Amino acid sequence: MKLQHLIIASAALGLGGQAQAQTEIQWWHSMGGGLGDWVNDLAREFNASQKDYKVTPSYKGSYDESMTAAVAAFRAGNAPHILQVFEVGTATMMASKGAIQPVGEVMKLAGVKFDAGAYVPAVAGYYTAPSGQMLSMPFNSSTTVFHYNKDAFKAAGMDPNKPPTTWPEVVLAAAKLKASGSKCPFTTSWISWTQLESFSAWHNVEFATKNNGFGGLDTRLKFNTPLHLRHIENLANMSKQGLLVYKGRANTADATFVSGECAMMTGSSGLYANVKKNAKFAAGITALPYYPDVPGAPQNTVIGGASLWVMSGKKTPEYKGVALFFNYLAQAEVASESHKRTGYLPVTKAAFELTEKSGFYKLNPGTDVAVTQMIRKTTDKSRGIRLGNFVQVRTIIDEEMEQILGGKKTAKEGLDAAVLRGNEQLERFQKANKS
Repeated sequence: MKLQHLIIASAALGLGGQAQAQTEIQWWHSMGGGLGDWVNDLAREFNASQKDYKVTPSYKGSYDESMTAAVAAFRAGNAPHILQVFEVGTATMMASKGAIQPVGEVMKLAGVKFDAGAYVPAVAGYYTAPSGQMLSMPFNSSTTVFHYNKDAFKAAGMDPNKPPTTWPEVVLAAAKLKASGSKCPFTTSWISWTQLESFSAWHNVEFATKNNGFGGLDTRLKFNTPLHLRHIENLANMSKQGLLVYKGRANTADATFVSGECAMMTGSSGLYANVKKNAKFAAGITALPYYPDVPGAPQNTVIGGASLWVMSGKKTPEYKGVALFFNYLAQAEVASESHKRTGYLPVTKAAFELTEKSGFYKLNPGTDVAVTQMIRKTTDKSRGIRLGNFVQVRTIIDEEMEQILGGKKTAKEGLDAAVLRGNEQLERFQKANKS
């Protein structure tokens, strides 16, 4: 009987230990496909590295959808601990002071050492308040690059190792691809990000006043300059000739490149994981094209992707789990493997150095393009773009660009309308956030 009591008591202790063992950390994200596998692996590996916390990732749809769901959850009192927010939502999150817990404070509260200086400056600077406080955790930072199908280049009689470097060269390459039978010589995803936002920084011209919003909430859009007009007119002409095929908003065009339907595209460096896993052709990555007659071009590209925001109203032990998870993600080995697997930028200097030393860039040509585009010296015009109501502004740009590429508006009419309508959104945000 004594032995039986001992077994029962041991079992009871075991159950009690399990009940108290782990604090769950909810992580809402927008990573699907191969990137979803990556996010799940990160959580699984962290969970296996310790016994006190369990990070549970949950896919909540697109960036827009996950942000909307989180706002609703916060109001209902059941927000996640961690929310992945794309760079377009940064100014909105910064203004939501009661809803977020700055990452620096979370680390301090948990007693975890945190050095903002360890992060790549172009990445860290974007998520840092004017006070110098880092507000969110850099995670899947990306930038715009030029993807191309080497097999399609060969079939069109072009050198697969000499992709176009300027926009006039893109037009020539697209014409050759079309002549060889390509129904989609060139396309683009995230048209505002690639063709106006990054385009502006790459040519060292402002997308918006006040240093693209970094200098104050009274910023206004200015992407209807002669240079912007020239570029969008060129894209409209390419569309008319069947050299550019518009495939839709956000990252809709990504699938058409991976499938081999479209031979060239501008899009996120984060597409690398999908291309590597699913493309049935030899793919190349190179820098964004530019106009060679523009002084100072190329400059640097702007950040994309997303960061991790910590929601307020949680208990101290939960914040400790969040801090330990963030600390894990920032480890040089973990961050370097994430960069190599996905094509997203290495968010810390140590991760970049470790990747370089490993010989990865030499073995995988083109994977360093995103890094070298971002680590160039930035200017006030190219540091990044941080606007309030940016999600709505991008939607307006999408609408007007569709009118231009569809031949329903001239480039001037469309850009002027986008600036006018977009400025209304900026004025609304400014009025709503006056201190």
